[in-house]
Amino acid sequence: MTPHEFPVAENATPAMGPNWALIVDDHPLFCDALELTLRSVAEFSDVRTANCLASALEAVAETTAPALILLDLNLPDVSGLDGLMRLKRHSNDAPIIIVSSVTDNTVINGAIAAGAAGFVPKHSRRSAFKDAIADIQAGKVYTPTGFVAGDGAPEENENMRRLTSLTNQQARILELICEGKLNKQIAFDLSIAETTVKAHVTAIMRKLGVQSRTQAVLVAHEAKFTTVLPSEE
Repeated sequence: MTPHEFPVAENATPAMGPNWALIVDDHPLFCDALELTLRSVAEFSDVRTANCLASALEAVAETTAPALILLDLNLPDVSGLDGLMRLKRHSNDAPIIIVSSVTDNTVINGAIAAGAAGFVPKHSRRSAFKDAIADIQAGKVYTPTGFVAGDGAPEENENMRRLTSLTNQQARILELICEGKLNKQIAFDLSIAETTVKAHVTAIMRKLGVQSRTQAVLVAHEAKFTTVLPSEE
């Protein structure tokens, strides 16, 4: 990543180019606060917001991928880490910082395993976002104070890593498998040959280290972290 080219305010961290950022959160007041924070600590000239994953995916599809994404884990149309992985696949590897009120070590470890560039608790001071951006620019992963690396379920973290290895097409096919669709139905939905679907299913199971479609579905469901991700309300 390259720092953006125009001058920044004193003590601000240079933003990563291209110079726009995306905030994905369904709480308007918190979105406003995050926008002010990004403009202050990183001098982003363009900060956009989305209140659900679908809107976020539309935003990243419309133009060049953002320099930075701030993502809440609980959204109206998705919860848990599958939202992170889906957004990461469609945003050209733009760094994604999870901003959440859930600060369980298991969740943080899972988010990092799923490809998050950082994790900032919602109650953090503005300086935490400045530090997070600086760490990402230095090639590091930002974690909050008190975080214990590796604390959680190693098997679940490994499953997160395996899920992130799927291509966009493989991930879409896995979503359809989770909906209970057969290869023939998936082929029709995606306008591809059934033999192509079969080849993708085989590749998916190999990447996930499973022997059946049912096991693949179970791994995919773990991305929701339903047992450790309480409501943020």
